[in-house]
Amino acid sequence: MEIIGYVFVIIAFARLLAEGFERLGYPGFLGEITAGMILSAVLLEMPRDQMLLMAELGLFFLMISAGLEVTPEELHYAGKKTLPLYAVTYLVMLMVTLPFTGWELNSDSLIVAAIISTASAPIVLRLKRFFGEDFIHVALSYAVISEIMSLFIVYVMVRIHETPGDYMPVVESILKDAVFIGVLMYVNYIIGIKHKVMIIRFLRRLKSDEAVFGLFMVLSTSLAFISDEIGLHFSIGGFMAGLMMHSDLVGTKQYDRLTTIVSGVTYGIFAPIFFAWRGLNFETELSFVVVEFFVLVYTVRLLLSTVMVRHGDLSTSVVRGAGIASFGVLGLLVGEIGFVSGVLSQHMYAMASLASVLGIFTSATLGRAVNHYQSKSSESVA
Repeated sequence: MEIIGYVFVIIAFARLLAEGFERLGYPGFLGEITAGMILSAVLLEMPRDQMLLMAELGLFFLMISAGLEVTPEELHYAGKKTLPLYAVTYLVMLMVTLPFTGWELNSDSLIVAAIISTASAPIVLRLKRFFGEDFIHVALSYAVISEIMSLFIVYVMVRIHETPGDYMPVVESILKDAVFIGVLMYVNYIIGIKHKVMIIRFLRRLKSDEAVFGLFMVLSTSLAFISDEIGLHFSIGGFMAGLMMHSDLVGTKQYDRLTTIVSGVTYGIFAPIFFAWRGLNFETELSFVVVEFFVLVYTVRLLLSTVMVRHGDLSTSVVRGAGIASFGVLGLLVGEIGFVSGVLSQHMYAMASLASVLGIFTSATLGRAVNHYQSKSSESVA
């Protein structure tokens, strides 16, 4: 009953602040993170192990939802543009980070560069009306790939830290990861060609939405378990399950049934806990160096993204750049993993954490400013 009471307080307060942020024109999860920051000074005796489990379930469902947002075909199509964009962004962010790590190419610089190279899918979705139909898939693809890569990079650094000087376990682990993802994509492709009709007919025979959801959860948890066993983060398995369950494979009706339940469970229960937990564990330091780091990083990244995804008019190009440069809440998790594992220093963890939150807020503010400017321009023309 104690943990249920804490969960109730966190969800209620998180959703209250989320509604307030939504009314101000910002994503609700910023309010949920803020709620966690406030509650961290109040819920001092909270059972943290149990809440950590709830927060991890939140991440698991968020990654499932991200997978359901795109199809393998869209990810493949957008990946042709996204991968070069991510590679350039990561290299530039690595160069920007080096002065703050004593010009040393170490785990600090590699992990922080990964954190500040991510994009926030919720911000991308909020700004999608500025993008155009073609670019929304590119932006979402970038968000997904950057989040997966940041998790991958931090886990590689952890493995190297665990076996210093012996890189064979790291190479073997990377090969396992590649085979796991490759096999899943191949199986999904073969099933989509040969057994799609059979799967759709089978799912149509199920009498309840709960049965569809139950089968999907068996698949998701199985892939999450395998993903964790081979050295990937368990949430990658959840994402792959969502990616495989696209409407072309399971049918539009079954896809709608599934996404309705997943969305309700994710954003009604677990996502607020995950975002609030990130706020509860938020650690930073207020100093000139930290602020200087964020201003430099965000300015360089916004300019880089705007140039690389430029469109016909400046306002659309800026919003596109802001969407790609929106950092992400997952960066807080990656920083926490690196810090707890001993591969990320406390100082760089604090800098990356503040940059992640301020980057989300700044990108959302830029989107609002452009929207206001365009509205005023339309009124003047009228």
